[in-house]
Amino acid sequence: MQTKPTTFHFLLFIVSGLLLATLSLVWWNSSRQPQPIELIPTLTGETEYCLTCHADLPEISASHPVETFGCVSCHGGERLALNADLAHSTMRGGGNPSALSVVETSCGGSNCHSGSEADDRHHIQRVTTSVQSTYAGAISNILFTFGAQPDLTARFGIAAITDENSKTGITALQAFDPLNANHPSVQKFGEECLTCHLHAEPREGEAFARETGCAACHTTGEHNLTTAIPYTQCNACHNRGNYDLRTMTFVERTDHPTQRIDDYYQPIAQFTQCEYTLDCVDCHTRSEVMGDGDIHNDQASIEYVQCKTCHGALEELPLTKTLTDPNDIAFTLAFLNPVVDLKLGDTILITEKGEPLWNTKVLPDGTYEMIGKATKQYFTFKPVMGTACEQKPDEQESHYCHECHAVEK
Repeated sequence: MQTKPTTFHFLLFIVSGLLLATLSLVWWNSSRQPQPIELIPTLTGETEYCLTCHADLPEISASHPVETFGCVSCHGGERLALNADLAHSTMRGGGNPSALSVVETSCGGSNCHSGSEADDRHHIQRVTTSVQSTYAGAISNILFTFGAQPDLTARFGIAAITDENSKTGITALQAFDPLNANHPSVQKFGEECLTCHLHAEPREGEAFARETGCAACHTTGEHNLTTAIPYTQCNACHNRGNYDLRTMTFVERTDHPTQRIDDYYQPIAQFTQCEYTLDCVDCHTRSEVMGDGDIHNDQASIEYVQCKTCHGALEELPLTKTLTDPNDIAFTLAFLNPVVDLKLGDTILITEKGEPLWNTKVLPDGTYEMIGKATKQYFTFKPVMGTACEQKPDEQESHYCHECHAVEK
C-alpha cells in the first residue's frame, strides 16, 4: 500500500534542497577565494595577507623590503581581510600613503621619516614647511598685488603650519581661505590656481597626471620610490603652462615638444649646457627642493645654488670636502642612489651651506667629475679659475652665464 506524501515530507524535501544549495554555494564561494599568502614582517611581527592579491607588485624600493616593512606599516588597511573592499577600507590616503594628510602616520610611523634634525630624520617636517607644500610665496604675492595685505611677507599657506624654531623669522602660517578675501581676483586665484602644491589633487586629464605628497617627486612609475628623479618628473608640475594674472586662470601649453630643450619651462628661454644636459636634481639640492625644516617666505629665499657652486669664480675654487667620517650623509645619499662609488678619502664638492654634492668628485689633476643622478651619465668639467671667463663675483645667476654659454637651438 502506497503512502501519500505528507506536508512533512514536502517540507523535508524543500529544506534538504535549500541545505544542498547553501552547501553548494559555500563550496563554490570558497573555491573562488584565493589561497591566502601569509607575510609576517619583521618590523611588526603580525600576520598580513596583502600578498594574496598583490604578490605580483614589484618591490617598492631596496630601502623598503616587504619582508621587513610588509604592506600595512605604510598603507594601513585590514591586514587579515581577504575581501578587497574590506581590506582596503582603512587604507591611508587611498592608494597613496604619502599624501600629506596622512603622512605622519604612514611615512612617519616607527620614526622612519619623522625624528630629529640631528639624525636627519625630520623629512616630514622639511616637506610640510617647504614652499612646495605651503605655496606661501604665490599666495602672498597675490594678496599683496590686490591690496589684501600690506607687503610680500608670507602670512598664509595651503595648510596652517607652525615652526617655533624657524631660523627665517617666519614661525607660523595661517591656512589660506580665498573665500575670506573681498577681492574677486583673489577668490578666482583660489578657484583656479591652487593645484600646484603637494597637498592638492591634480586636475582631471592625462596631461595633469601626478601624485601628491612625497610621491609627487619620488614615485616615477607604478609602486616605486626613488631618489633618481628625472627632469620629466619635475615637469609634471613645472611645465604645464602659465598662469594668466589678468584672468587668474591657468593657460595650458598647446605644444607637445619632443626635443628635450623644448621640454623645459619656457620654449623661448636660453640654457647653458649644464641646464640643457643635466637633470634638475643634479643642481638643485635636497634642502632647496624638499625644504630645510624652516618656513620660507618664497621660492627665491630657499634657492641658493649658483653656477659658482660647481665652477667656482675667477679668484676662488668651488668649496670641497674630503670624506673622513663613514657616517657622513654623503654615503647615505650615495647608497640610496648608487650611481657613484664613494669611498673614505674621496673629495667632493659641497655648497656654501655645507650640503654635499655627493655625485661629484675632485680628480687628481684638479678637474671635477659628476655622475648624473637619474641618467648615470659621466661628465668632467674645469674650474673657472685660470680661464678667460669674464664673470664678475656678484653676477652668478645663470642668465649672466647665458651671455656667453647659451646652447644654440
